[in-house]
Order: sequence, then C-alpha cells, then structure tokens
Amino acid sequence: MSDPATTPSASKSSTRIRHKPLMTMPQILLMNLGFFGIQYSFGMQQTAINPIYTMLGASHDELPLLNMAGPITGLLIQPLIGAMSDRTWVDKGFFRGRRRPFFLVGALGCAVCLFLFPFVWAVWMAVLLLWLLDASNNTAMEPYRAFIADKLPPSQLGKGFLAQSFFTGLGITLANLSLTFFQMLFGLGEGVGLPHWVYGAFFVGSVASIATILVSVISTPELEPTKEEIAALRAKKGGPREFFGEIKDAIIDMPVQMRKLALVYFFQWYAMNVYWQYVSLSVSQSLYGSTTGEAYERAVANTGTINAVYNIVTFSVAFALVAAARRLGAKWVHALCLWCATVGLFFLPLAPTLPLKWLAIVGLGIAWASIMGVPYIMIVRMVPSSRYGVYMGIVNMMIVIPQLIQTLTFGSVYKNLLGDNPNNAMWFAGAFLAIAGLVMLWIKEPPTVRDVDEVGDPAVVGGSH
Repeated sequence: MSDPATTPSASKSSTRIRHKPLMTMPQILLMNLGFFGIQYSFGMQQTAINPIYTMLGASHDELPLLNMAGPITGLLIQPLIGAMSDRTWVDKGFFRGRRRPFFLVGALGCAVCLFLFPFVWAVWMAVLLLWLLDASNNTAMEPYRAFIADKLPPSQLGKGFLAQSFFTGLGITLANLSLTFFQMLFGLGEGVGLPHWVYGAFFVGSVASIATILVSVISTPELEPTKEEIAALRAKKGGPREFFGEIKDAIIDMPVQMRKLALVYFFQWYAMNVYWQYVSLSVSQSLYGSTTGEAYERAVANTGTINAVYNIVTFSVAFALVAAARRLGAKWVHALCLWCATVGLFFLPLAPTLPLKWLAIVGLGIAWASIMGVPYIMIVRMVPSSRYGVYMGIVNMMIVIPQLIQTLTFGSVYKNLLGDNPNNAMWFAGAFLAIAGLVMLWIKEPPTVRDVDEVGDPAVVGGSH
C-alpha cells in the first residue's frame, strides 16, 4: 500500500494522510491487554522450560542448543508475518482487520501448546512443543508492535509502546510467581514425571494467552483502510516470493541509525539469553551449593520470585521512562538502563540470601522496561508508516539472530571458558549489557515528534536517516 507521506516528493500537506484520534489511557491499556497473555506465555518459556529440560535429563551445556527454537522461529516467522500483515485486510467476521487475524491464530496456538507441555516425558517432546509454542508466540507478538503504530497518533506512540512494557512486566511477573504458588499448593516432585506444580502453572498460562487477546481484539477495532488503500492491497501479489522480496528491500533501505541499533541488540539479546538459560542454575549453586534434586527444584521456585521482582520493577517504571526519554533522549535512557542491569547481574551471584538477590535484580528490571519499549520510540521515527509491519519483523531479526548465535556458541563458552560455573554466566551477561550501553551512545537519535499529534507521519517528521 503506497503512502504519499513517505515519498520524497510529498508536499507538506500530503503528510495529513489520516486522522488518528487521541486515545484515553484506559483505551491504550485495553488495546495492549493481549500483550499480557503473550508475555505470560513468554514468561513460562523464560522461567520453566529450561528447568523442565533439566528435570528430563538434559545436561547444562546442552541448554543453549535446546533453546534454538526461539531464534529460528523468530528469524523466519516474524519478518514474514510482518510483511503479510502489512498487505492484509480481512473484510468480514471475527477476524476483520489487518493485524487481528494474526493475533488470534497465534494466541490459539500458544494456548494449545501451553496446555500440552506438562504431559511431556522426554526431552525431544519438550523441544518439539517449544518450537510450536515459539512459532505461535511470534505470530501473535510481531503484529502487535505494528498495531500500536497503526492505531496511535505520533504524540501517543511512547505511551503505546511503554504500555506494552507494562504488560510485559505484569504478564511475566504472574507467570513467574505461578511457579512458586503452585509449588506451595502441590509440593515438590516425587521423582516420577514432571512435578504437579508444572501442570497448574502451564494451564493458567494457556487460559491467559487466549483470553487477553480476545479482550483486546473485541475492545479495539482497527482503523479501516480507505477504498483506495484496500484496492492497492488487493492489487499486490501476496506469495512467499513477494513477501521475502519485500523483506529484502526493507533491509537494503534500512536507515543507518537502525543498523547501528542492530549492534546494540546483538550484545543485549545475547546477554538476555544467557541470563534466562542459566539464572536458575546460578541461584541453585549460590544458595544451596548444588544444581540437582530438591535443591534445584527449590531454586527454580526462587528464580520465579527473582524474575517476578524484576518484572514488577519493569511495569512499575515503564511509564516513567516515557518522560525520561523526552527529557534526556531515548538513547541515553536506554544506555543508563542497560548499565543498571550490569550492576545488578554482577551482584546477583554474590548475594548470599534470597532477599538480597531480589535487591540485586532491580537493575535488570529497569533495563527490561527499556528494552521492551524505548528503542521502539526511536525506530518508528526512522521508518515509513506504510512499512511498519515489515520493519517490526526486521527488528525481531535483530533480536533473534544474536539469540541464535548464542545458542550455537555459548555451550562451548560455558564449558571451556567459564568453567561450567553458572555464576560466571551471570557476570558474562552483565559485561555484554555494559557493552550494549556503550554502543547505544554511538547512535544519532532522530528528532522527536512530541509536538506532532495526529498530523503527519513520524517517519517523515523524524526523518529516516
């Protein structure tokens, strides 16, 4: 679909391509509620999948490779879904919209996979379900970024993306706390199959995934394209060759500053993958001196509370980062937040008690709020509105390629350079986040759009550099 506001010859008046009415804060929150369910599902992946692998007999240095589903499915699915959703408009029925069909299909897949997960009895079964679960998560999550850019006027984009940070923190917090709650309710495992607490946690996640998406799509209709825009969509060829061609063209046209952001993403997402894979082992080693048996089960529940704390911090500070980004600039806010995480991960393995570990992880919570929101404030000022979907998919490629590199390389690093010590893995992750913060300062931030409301395209006002 062509966008006259993004062509070089567009006049100033051509930027008035669509009136996007301001939304109230309750409307923005309802629109983003589905992100809660998606992130609840992600929280189960983040905290419970690697312990399940370990309980089923996987060795510690195998964990990165067993997590390859995330980066591979993200690399293949999110850019494709982004390009497809840019070209989609369903006219009738419950699936009416551009992004809505993908939300619903992805959420249904998440619900089914989460329901089935507790019934696995071998590592290969858990790996297969993780691939399906991650594919579903990616199908639902990628269009959500573009949905915010579609629906909100430029002056409210910061609130929209940081509302997603809020629900990211809330969803993952409740997912993490569910492990502790159901462990208290059902007790520890008795050596045969997965513990009963796994069933309760995953069943709740299954319901949350589909229910919250339904609330969002019912409460928030998409902006309907004009007759001319629909005609342009239908005139486009929609086969895989065209989709991948569009992705290729978008990568070639990618703004220079966005290419620099890709380097920041390499260090920050490599580090986050290391954290998620090894934090429960680090907690077990540093609190109980063991990474097996009941000590490890207790450490898994403790890790749930640690992750809950950092996600509570995430949704507590998410909206404050909007004001901070306006005052200091998004790149400085993001760099400072990443350095907070470095300090927290340095102290995490040294903290001798669980409450002190909660205190240490606050820094990562601040960084996670920024990771999930602040860079997107910059990105939507760099790219044209008609290509939001495909560029949000490319942003996900910038996330999953570092994760893929991590899954292929870190097992050897862990075994040969870090001495099979999960505490060293936490310090390694902290160092990479520090480097990401330094690289962030290299980026020339696009001009702000805070004085622009529904008039104009942020990609035009901010420039695409």
